[in-house]
Amino acid sequence: MEMNREKLCTSKADVSSDSTYHCSTCHDEEEWSNTSRGRAKSRSLSASPALGSTKEFRRTRSLHGPCPVTTFGPKACMLQNPKTIMHIQDPASQRLTWNKPPKSVLVIKKIRDASLLQPFKELCVYLTEENNMIVYVEKKVLEDPAIANDDNFGPVKKKFCTFREDYDDISNQIDFIICLGGDGTLLYASSLFQGSVPPVMAFHLGSLGFLTPFNFENFQSQVTQVIEGNAALVLRSRLKVKVVKEHREKMTVQNGIEENGVVSANIEKEVGKQIMQYQVLNEVVVDRGPSSYLSNVDVFLDGHLITTVQGDGVIVSTPTGSTAYAAAAGASMIHPNVPAIMITPICPHSLSFRPIVVPAGVELKIMLSPDARNTAWVSFDGRKRQEICHGDSISITTSCYPLPSICFRDPVSDWFESLAECLHWNVRKKQNNFAVEE
Repeated sequence: MEMNREKLCTSKADVSSDSTYHCSTCHDEEEWSNTSRGRAKSRSLSASPALGSTKEFRRTRSLHGPCPVTTFGPKACMLQNPKTIMHIQDPASQRLTWNKPPKSVLVIKKIRDASLLQPFKELCVYLTEENNMIVYVEKKVLEDPAIANDDNFGPVKKKFCTFREDYDDISNQIDFIICLGGDGTLLYASSLFQGSVPPVMAFHLGSLGFLTPFNFENFQSQVTQVIEGNAALVLRSRLKVKVVKEHREKMTVQNGIEENGVVSANIEKEVGKQIMQYQVLNEVVVDRGPSSYLSNVDVFLDGHLITTVQGDGVIVSTPTGSTAYAAAAGASMIHPNVPAIMITPICPHSLSFRPIVVPAGVELKIMLSPDARNTAWVSFDGRKRQEICHGDSISITTSCYPLPSICFRDPVSDWFESLAECLHWNVRKKQNNFAVEE
């Protein structure tokens, strides 16, 4: 019976090179393109079909995701898991499209930078007057005296919709985001959206600009292309972090504000516990804080203790964050399309403790060791810094809400260009060749 089933699949594959069929060995939902002995010649790994026909599909040579084939030999196949966290897509096929034309845009400007005032005004005038778009701006941006006292900018400013961080929820009102500044503006934009993130277009107007591929000189044509849906995307995975603290003192929370005036976003109250959740784009850093003792924290992976970190701390980063703090601590640099989580020690008290890469989707848990001499401190993309005591825990896994960053060219070219321009990767004086003797 199995031989007849295999012959049936083979005969269907030989009918036409462009036809598709359903393999009866696996689930009926699985579909392949022209195969030979269970090996697919081309198949998109995304949940939605790739652009163009099957003949136009190409695999990016420099990036190799998981194998698209889910059958191995005549009888073995991959067990289908309904708890899939994320889908891996060929970077070459990641393109931006709109179900409806975008009408609202969030403009994020770097605070306390006078050089960005003129680009900010030009961009807002272009969006409101020439594209008739609804512009959202943070309220503290408009409090800048150079903007508040500009009478010529007054009519445009009246059309703005303003919001305040940690007070107003704008997650369902923004169609796409434009960042003016450095990498910090992109991290700030990520922190504003704890769920689905609109596409982000980042202009390089800061100091480093590793994550901001666009120059502002020709912003009109570039913004128009994005509005028309003609742009490449790179999906930057984020970390979903849950901090569980033992309830040690009674706090009354009213409208998301604690008694001491500190805003506590995404707080859930349980009996004896306080739970906070964050979406992190770069990294989660656990360090020893102001203490002079070594940090001593246990790291669990899917419930199993894998190691105890003794040193200055540990960095848990995304591929996007691998070129930030993790790279400075000696880690490798990972392309943002690679589904992974990196664990990097900070000045470990062991020469053999090297950075490791674990699969995306695993659950990491970090806790103070029972015999730790001092507490630890944790921060999320450099923000929300807080103390971790005995009994507290930090759970980290891959978020199902990535940040879609709009590319200037494509995910591969932009990344290597940023390595060369910003980090000067492998830049050296070339060796002279031998002189040719006559």
